[in-house]
Amino acid sequence: MVAEEIGLNDHLESLGLTVVETDLGEYIIQLRHELPSHIIAPALHLVKQQVADTFREQHSQFEANRPLVEPRELTDEARTVLREKFLAADVGITGANFLIAETGQTVIVTNEGNGDLTQTLPRVHIVISSIEKAVPTLEDVSVILRILARSATGQEFSAYTTFSSGPKRSDDLDGPEEFHVVLLDNGRSAVLGTEAEETLRCIRCGACMNHCPVYGAVGGHAYGWVVPGPIGGALDPALIGLSEARHLPNASTFCGRCESVADEDPADQDHASLAGEGVRVGPDAGILPARLQAGAWAARRLRLYRLGARLAIGTLGLLGRRRGRFRQPAAGLRLDARFATCRPLRAGPSRTSGPGRCANGDGGP
Repeated sequence: MVAEEIGLNDHLESLGLTVVETDLGEYIIQLRHELPSHIIAPALHLVKQQVADTFREQHSQFEANRPLVEPRELTDEARTVLREKFLAADVGITGANFLIAETGQTVIVTNEGNGDLTQTLPRVHIVISSIEKAVPTLEDVSVILRILARSATGQEFSAYTTFSSGPKRSDDLDGPEEFHVVLLDNGRSAVLGTEAEETLRCIRCGACMNHCPVYGAVGGHAYGWVVPGPIGGALDPALIGLSEARHLPNASTFCGRCESVADEDPADQDHASLAGEGVRVGPDAGILPARLQAGAWAARRLRLYRLGARLAIGTLGLLGRRRGRFRQPAAGLRLDARFATCRPLRAGPSRTSGPGRCANGDGGP
């Protein structure tokens, strides 16, 4: 997800390098030129037939009439293709679920084993991790690992949990010759010391998305950035600014389901409150609060409020009377009316344009 955040694949490909995602879900959406829709299950928005169609289109080395009906058949084909990529790769890049300050180790958690192959077969292993992934001790990470697996996939423990300590030693049979760790800030330092700092304690289990009625209705692509769902609504405004994420804190029913499931998270986060804090401390902090203060000032003056509401209702009636909808966004309503030009989400959004993207370039529902 960190690589998605900084657009690493696109940048490396622009330099003439071949980049292959090895997580099955990420590999599928890479072939389709789409963004992930979930931080744990990136191809969650696709159905089996769409995956089969993509494999038939992209894997031309196999027989055209091969059976691709069962999940096992799809997985076997992906495994056959990816195994060759693992063996030929010069550099393996992984993220890190945690960085252990006590030992200097990095930790990755997978259920496919692709992380192990990525960091042991190529000559060079590069870890890219955001700074909030650091935890003090091995004891701390052992507790969080059990919480992560249980919250993310309902497992007691994940299938693969791998600790990396550096390049291979002279008597090691396998492992990389070089080992590099890249720490990513990307706006996180500005959040430290503020009330939105709690958003950085999230362990990215994805449980809040699995329980959110808004996410379930609009899908992950509607959030317009790498981190969707309730935690995205809290974190994204603080990292990418209100100009890009000003609508996300409002994508809430205040039902509290994300907060209740996050009680299992060591951060014990109140996503709705944190969303407000993300607005207040983001790069564009001050714009939306000022507008809200102006609205609150008018709302406390009953006659003024009624006059404004009467004028607004009349204006909306004129704009929407002909066909029952607005032809153009009314002044002051652009925050929500921007979605009026969105096309329905079909096969899923591309990285630039196409089905599922708004005419103005934004990833709307």
